[in-house]
Amino acid sequence: MKEKRFFAVIITLISFILITVGCTYNQAAPAITTNPIPPDAEQVQNIDASETCETPEPVETSQDEVKRLVYISASKLKVRESAGTDAKALDNLIKGTAADIVEEKKDDSGKSWYKIKYDGTTGSSEGWIAAEYTVEDRTELLSEELKNLDFSPQDKTYEYPGNPRVEARGIYLTKYSASNDRLDRLIEMTKRTGINTFVIDMKDDKGHMLFSTKAAEKYSPEANKYATVKDIGALMKKLKENNIYTVARIVSFKDPTYTKQHPDRAIIYRDSGKPFTNSDGLIWASAYDKVLWEYNLEVSKEAAEAGFNEIQFDYVRFPASDGGKLDKSLDYRNTEGGSKPQVIQDYLIYARKQLAPLNVYISADVYGLVGSVADDMSLGQYWEAVSNAVDYICPMMYPSHYANGTYGLSVPDAYPYDTVFHSTKDSVARNKNIETPGTIRPWIQAFTAPWVPGHIKYSDKQIEDQIRALEDNGIKEYLLWNAGNSYSDGAVSQ
Repeated sequence: MKEKRFFAVIITLISFILITVGCTYNQAAPAITTNPIPPDAEQVQNIDASETCETPEPVETSQDEVKRLVYISASKLKVRESAGTDAKALDNLIKGTAADIVEEKKDDSGKSWYKIKYDGTTGSSEGWIAAEYTVEDRTELLSEELKNLDFSPQDKTYEYPGNPRVEARGIYLTKYSASNDRLDRLIEMTKRTGINTFVIDMKDDKGHMLFSTKAAEKYSPEANKYATVKDIGALMKKLKENNIYTVARIVSFKDPTYTKQHPDRAIIYRDSGKPFTNSDGLIWASAYDKVLWEYNLEVSKEAAEAGFNEIQFDYVRFPASDGGKLDKSLDYRNTEGGSKPQVIQDYLIYARKQLAPLNVYISADVYGLVGSVADDMSLGQYWEAVSNAVDYICPMMYPSHYANGTYGLSVPDAYPYDTVFHSTKDSVARNKNIETPGTIRPWIQAFTAPWVPGHIKYSDKQIEDQIRALEDNGIKEYLLWNAGNSYSDGAVSQ
């Protein structure tokens, strides 16, 4: 009896399989695709009832199983409401943005379109893009020098013992403001406002020290002559007692004091041998100078030992050379052959490894436009490479610093909300291309720029507009820049 029941079960299973195969064959089912298109109404009516048979409900494929990741290959690509060039534009995605394909179709002209899901400003967003402007391997979008950068996950410490992270809302202080009676007034301002962070010049644009350091004594003795703080311990004690998060600004590669001591390490013109300077007349050292690396890091270590919570590297780049047009005429003292973005990333990764044992965070200032362009702007600042190396990345989103027409704005300085919104949106998207990005903490404009044609006066409202633009992109941290350290309570009261 057991054997009969066993054979009966086997015969039943075989019959079921044959019926199922037969039904599938008779229906001439289309090949399975990621997004099967149902027959139209006329096709449904033409199906003879005798050719159909009931089969078990198909198992639905989860969306995760059918999605395919692609990257935008156009410099800017419109996301549309439906598949077609006439459809309403919903958004713009920059080159390199990642998106998940959830549906595919062709328009009447035969052009392929993808319906995508991507991380938008307010969360997950959907829309249609032209398939021809995408690639499945992001490295296809990179030049050879960018492909060599390190985009792998970095071993970062999220929070150091005794040095908790804060949502920084900060202001910039010169070494003079940190050493005179203005300091007390700025500390009092923190008690009336939301400001909780001071970014203080440790090594300023001229290469001068905040307090006398052993590093300067060794590498650039003249830098100590201009130190303004005689008792760094007392300064740090006062700031800590007032719950102020402290950031030491280290100007890395613009250093006329160091280059005066070491003229053979300055960036020079090939034809004349004269040092290169920007309009400010300050001489640049080369980012390829490993001795300067050690100098900067020894200054950083002394700042960390004095009690600073964070080291911020400014001018961590090559000088602006008009899109690379000056590169052929300048001698960067590059004896090793590495590219600009490679040496900048190497410097920052080396800095983090050297400073991590001191339980101090590192950050890097970059141009605001770096998050919106596909290259390093000939500065050595490629967004993903810098962000992957640091704890905080600080794009300088001063609206006055964007060329007219950027983001479709006639005068970006006159549109502080729009300029900062677009710049932040792009930067947030870029951070999602790597697994261990730095936290975005932008610099915003707290000054009026009369040199910009069509500029507007910046007061509390313009600062509030920039802060709101950051918040609308999910960014809660910011730093205010005013070279004269003149700040208003009104704009930072929250």
